[in-house]
Amino acid sequence: MQSTAKILEETAHILTTHGLHRGEQFAATDCDAVDICAAVYMAAEGTCPPEFAEDEGASRDLIESSERSMAAIRAISAAITNYEVPDSDGHPDLIEHVSQWTFTPPIGEKTPPTTSEVIGCILRAANTLATQTTTDHAA
Repeated sequence: MQSTAKILEETAHILTTHGLHRGEQFAATDCDAVDICAAVYMAAEGTCPPEFAEDEGASRDLIESSERSMAAIRAISAAITNYEVPDSDGHPDLIEHVSQWTFTPPIGEKTPPTTSEVIGCILRAANTLATQTTTDHAA
């Protein structure tokens, strides 16, 4: 099974090749460009379901049902240094937090993070996980 760090590295590659989708749904038609959480799912599960371009609710259900995807999204959320979006129970909504981050300008800024900045954050999260794993095994 792929480690979370490897899933994050593949997510960065997917965003580099497909592009970052910041519009409606989790993907553009035919997954030409994908939302960050859709890219994570693609890296973890190896597929871009048609629901990503058609049905936000079904897309969220697919992503949430993938433990590997949610572990990677949790790592990205931890690497983002901005607000967290709570769900209706007051718990962090990780998918919303990570997706919103890609198209919301930080406080005091006029533009959201660039695609390069998003990919950089993903790779830092992967590096952090890889370093933690290496340190854990060395102990």
